Amino acid sequence: MATTQAPHIALFPSAGMGHLMPYLRLAAMLARRNCIVTLITAHPTVSAAESEHISLFLRHNPEIKRLELELTPSSRQADATPIEPFFLQFHLINQSIHLLGPLLSSSSPPLSAMFVDFALLAETAPIAEDLQLPIYVVSTTSVEFLSLVAYFSVVASNPTEFNEASTELKIPGLPPMAMSSLPPALLDHSHLFTSTIVTNSQALPGAEGILMNTFDWFQASILNALNKDRVMASLPPILPIGPLESYHIPQDGDHCYRSWLENQPSESVVYISFGNRTAMSRDQVRELEKGLEKAGWRFCWNLKTTKVDKDDREDVKDILSDFFLKRTKNKGVIIRGWADQEEILAHPAIGGFVSHCGWNSVMEAAWQGVPMLAWPQHGDQKMNAKVMETAGLGLWESGWDWGPNGIVKGEEIERKIVELMTDETVRERAKKVREEARKAVESGGSSDRVIRNVINSVTLPS
Repeated sequence: MATTQAPHIALFPSAGMGHLMPYLRLAAMLARRNCIVTLITAHPTVSAAESEHISLFLRHNPEIKRLELELTPSSRQADATPIEPFFLQFHLINQSIHLLGPLLSSSSPPLSAMFVDFALLAETAPIAEDLQLPIYVVSTTSVEFLSLVAYFSVVASNPTEFNEASTELKIPGLPPMAMSSLPPALLDHSHLFTSTIVTNSQALPGAEGILMNTFDWFQASILNALNKDRVMASLPPILPIGPLESYHIPQDGDHCYRSWLENQPSESVVYISFGNRTAMSRDQVRELEKGLEKAGWRFCWNLKTTKVDKDDREDVKDILSDFFLKRTKNKGVIIRGWADQEEILAHPAIGGFVSHCGWNSVMEAAWQGVPMLAWPQHGDQKMNAKVMETAGLGLWESGWDWGPNGIVKGEEIERKIVELMTDETVRERAKKVREEARKAVESGGSSDRVIRNVINSVTLPS
């Protein structure tokens, strides 16, 4: 009988906690399944949270190797239009990828495959080809957004159908997408976000497959459409492997929210978080204050006012009104900085989740069966919100504009929070989602079978 050696897989995430976290979960999951794992990390990171989390993760998972990619200085002109820090980091990583070849070629044992972020595919694929390695994309968003990304190079070449006057976008084999749900940056062909999508979408046909942090039941119809070539015949297989399993890291210290949550009744607390890249305006913060106070429910609020945590130096008292803090001091807790969202959502005191609807947040809520109130802020989040609502995980007030484009009044926020916390139908549907999520990853479940097949496909004879 032929023997096999453990596959050695290199994981290469892009910038931001939303891209990093799925890779850390996947790294831990692959290691538990007897794979040798190398994590490629860019240095320096944009946020302090990324750097700290990578170090903490590797300290508690010493079997996972680290390969650090030192970023070269930007080749962009000094007088070029300023761009969002995370988009700039995508650019810097891609600009430095050529340095990876010699580093990867000397890996011991030799690599079996590369799993890379979509935003890094086009630059990484030639290196994988030179090393004769299969390359898989790990997508950090919904299948709906992936379908847009995959078809976007076709869309972008037809300005008569894709412009500011269009009301919907038609992709073969899929329901029409409302233009109002697409990231506004896509209409700007000179935007770094747009050029990144076009370049990498053209490289997708060369990938062995696209690993998705989702599960069959949650997005069944679109997975079926994509995998039956109804969207693009050249698209590689879409491989749902989620919800990605969490990993345990002993927590340092006793954060204030932990002890506070322990003293709250079951399903009595609203958790509010808009992710690590959303800076909420002061005017919107004031309206959210009003909505929370009027709704009357206990709350745990992860408050951010800057996109990059290194710039976040203000105290809670500098941001929230004294009146709000005094009147709610026994009803809520405010978190500044990164918090373990998985841990919070798993707590029995949490009864609802007000979220920007980043895809990691959707999957974490699905795993715990916590109903969501979607409040998209940017990027793929309106598309994610529709997926979440359709699957029965929560509510989406689609009339609320993108976060930076308008102010949602406190009265509207109050109304939706009350609905989120009191609608038993919403709660029961969310529990059904939880049940299906756990079925998917149990032994023999749909996602478990997919990841086993992927590992087997990159396992070589010894």
